Amino acid sequence: MSSSANPEVVIDTFVAEIHQYFDYFLFAFSTKESRRRLVFRLNVLAICIAITLGVMIGLVSGKAIVDPFNQVSKGAYVASIVFAIFPPVLYDSILLTRLFALYPISATPPATLLKIFTLPFCIKCTRVIVVAIGLNDYVSSELSTLTLEQDSANAWFRNPEMTAEWGLQIADNLYSVSIFLYNLHLRTSSVKRVGGIAERIRQIFYISVANFVFPLIFNIAQIICITTDRSPTIGVLLLMINNFITVIGVLCATLWFSGSEWVRTRNDPLSDHVVNSPKLNSGRDCVTGGRSSELAAGLNTPEKECKYVLV
Repeated sequence: MSSSANPEVVIDTFVAEIHQYFDYFLFAFSTKESRRRLVFRLNVLAICIAITLGVMIGLVSGKAIVDPFNQVSKGAYVASIVFAIFPPVLYDSILLTRLFALYPISATPPATLLKIFTLPFCIKCTRVIVVAIGLNDYVSSELSTLTLEQDSANAWFRNPEMTAEWGLQIADNLYSVSIFLYNLHLRTSSVKRVGGIAERIRQIFYISVANFVFPLIFNIAQIICITTDRSPTIGVLLLMINNFITVIGVLCATLWFSGSEWVRTRNDPLSDHVVNSPKLNSGRDCVTGGRSSELAAGLNTPEKECKYVLV
């Protein structure tokens, strides 16, 4: 086997191994109900994009190391850049869907939805335009992969488009997580937190904060790097890590929710048997009377809201 083929073989083998584990965890611990939801499918799409990014970066870097005088085509090189800088907009859009748990489209006035989602929608459109302009300026000035790599240091250092993109990403995520956590606190503060409800709300809070804090740290590091370091090596490494950490956060949140749904669906038959027992239904019904009805209503509200939170 020629040495030039080794990187591709290694990458394909690695991706095949990782992909089967993703498939196993995602679909083994999910339910038919959760797999039908748009957010679950978007999470799967995000993971597939991250895998493709790894393939593209590995192919471009491996080819440059093994055969530096025979680089990949310009199209493959540009594709690796596209998969590195555009997907964060998709990842942040997935995080934004948390707000639909608190503001369901069917139950929220259009004026309220417009007020809440106009700003993040405008920010995301601006981010796409800024990144597209920066990529076009970089790509259109060179004719080959070799000249693009040679000009990467000049294009990287204090690049206004990428600096603006990361600043807008911070503002975008800050808005989304602030609105979500504030409204989650308002909606759940009046609910009697008994049993697993308090723990579930705590888990949602920690997942939301983690999905914001870690990308924030890397965004700040990227801005510092692009304004102080002329070499793009460290900055590109930070960009890759930020992408993968964001996807891992999405994956962990999906697995947590899917696992909860998986357990709940298997406990439902037992719960139905207990609720429908003649002994329990005699006298004071556990769903229709007294303090038990209040508890059932309290348990229903957070569970109904939390079932949409796949962030």
